[in-house]
Amino acid sequence: MRDTVATIRPVAKLVRGIPANDGAGVKLTRVIGSPALDSLDPFLLLDEIRSADGADYIGGFPEHPHRGFETVTYVLAGHMRHGDNKGNHGLLTPGSVQWMTAGRGIVHSEMPEQQDGLMWGFQLWVNLPAKDKMMPPRYQDIEPSRIPETGLPGGGKVRVLAGAFNGVKGPVADIVTEPLLLDVTLTGTGEVLVPVPTTHNGFAYVFDGAAVFGAAGTSVARGQIAVLGAGDVVRLAGGPGRVLLAAGKPLNEPVARYGPFVMNTPDQIRQAIADYQSGRF
Repeated sequence: MRDTVATIRPVAKLVRGIPANDGAGVKLTRVIGSPALDSLDPFLLLDEIRSADGADYIGGFPEHPHRGFETVTYVLAGHMRHGDNKGNHGLLTPGSVQWMTAGRGIVHSEMPEQQDGLMWGFQLWVNLPAKDKMMPPRYQDIEPSRIPETGLPGGGKVRVLAGAFNGVKGPVADIVTEPLLLDVTLTGTGEVLVPVPTTHNGFAYVFDGAAVFGAAGTSVARGQIAVLGAGDVVRLAGGPGRVLLAAGKPLNEPVARYGPFVMNTPDQIRQAIADYQSGRF
């Protein structure tokens, strides 16, 4: 039997996030969803919040609707309280992740549980296929203690939020796009090889320090996102640095977007607006 040879994914595109505002004036960095990188199927948006000045985030994200996709909130520092019109409530603490499937419609809020001090984290939007856009809403709230870690040579580590790496499986389950979501800490020693399905689109966002990707050794600095090309292995090296590595199965379906609604056609968007205004979420 012939051994298969791994193909290391190159960096196909390198983009820097841009300053943006969302919610009630929250200052953030928009990484996916900008003119330079509108989307990366199935990923629709990636925002990073990072500020120790309460004035930058105190307004939070008051009550607002969603339909047709999933939101992933990953907190590195600070405390954020969420609640929704289905009666769900919870507190996101450092190291926790929440995977919310908006489905046919939900109205929720995410508000800071602090007046000042470092607030740092991400929100990632993941699309749903047409057949699942009207599914019942649901939450997967994962406390920090439930997110497994695996060590790397040289003292680095990987937190496995979704998918699997090195025999360790993440706690987020039953997501149709079969995502891989890893928080990788590099120490500057050695390299990390992460298997990724060839069918998946992927990206790596360097949110601290620096890292090197691909066989060509493309250097990526903090605040840059590397869109990964074709292959079945992601190679990370360099550092010290910290990387959010994500991959997901593309849907290859039409996308109609309007604010907090993501559907397949303009008519479906109009229906979503009408349903929300009529209180049918």
